[in-house]
Amino acid sequence: MIKKRSVVRQSLPDVIVADLRQRILSGDLEEGALIRQEMLAEEYDVSRMPVREALKRLDAEGLVVFQNNRGATVTKHTLDEIAEIFDLRTLLEVDLFQRAIPKMTEQDFADCEDLLKQMDASYEAGAVADWGPMNTQYHQCLYRAAGRQLTENLLERVTLQATRYVGLHIDITNQRDQARYDHQALFDYAKARDVASATEMLRAHLINTKHQVLEWVQKGREQA
Repeated sequence: MIKKRSVVRQSLPDVIVADLRQRILSGDLEEGALIRQEMLAEEYDVSRMPVREALKRLDAEGLVVFQNNRGATVTKHTLDEIAEIFDLRTLLEVDLFQRAIPKMTEQDFADCEDLLKQMDASYEAGAVADWGPMNTQYHQCLYRAAGRQLTENLLERVTLQATRYVGLHIDITNQRDQARYDHQALFDYAKARDVASATEMLRAHLINTKHQVLEWVQKGREQA
C-alpha cells in the first residue's frame, strides 16, 4: 500500500517540485533511482499532469533525467562530473567571497552568525536532511554583499548539484566538528576584513570537501 503524501491544492507543480527536490537532496531518493509518473501521482494523490511538470523542472535543474512516457531517474553523476561541480564552486565562491568581504555590513555578519547557531543546533540534533541546504544558506549569506547577481545565479545551479552530497558526507564521514570549525573560521576572517586569509580558507575548505565527497561516493559505489 503506497503511503499518500498530502500537498496543498494550489500551484501543485511548485509544491511537488519542492518536496521531490528535498527528497533527492536528503538522499531519500538515491542517485539512479527510477521515478515513475503514475506512482508519484498516486503517492501525491494528484493527476499525472502536475507530476510531469514537476519532473520537467527538476530535469532543468539537473537533479533528474526526464524521459517522455517513462518518468525519470535521479541523476547519477560520474566521479569526474562531481569533481567538476566542486571545481566550479571553488572558482565562483572564492571570487564572490573576495568581492563581498569589504562590503559586508553588521547586518550581514548578524545574519551569518545566526545561521552558524542554527547549524550548530542541527548538528547537535543530528538533522542530516538540513545540513546540505543550511550549508548553502550560510555560504550565500557570506557572499551576498558582493552584489554579483549573474554569478550568484550560476552558483545556485552548481550548488544544487553539490548539496545532495554535502549533508550526507558530513554525517557518514563524521565531519561535523571540521565543518563547524571551517564555517566559524570563514566568519571570523570575514569579520576581521582579512580577505587573503578568508579566501585561502574557503579554497582549502571546498577542495577538502571535494576530496572527501569523491572518496565517500567511490567507496559507496564499489560496495553497492
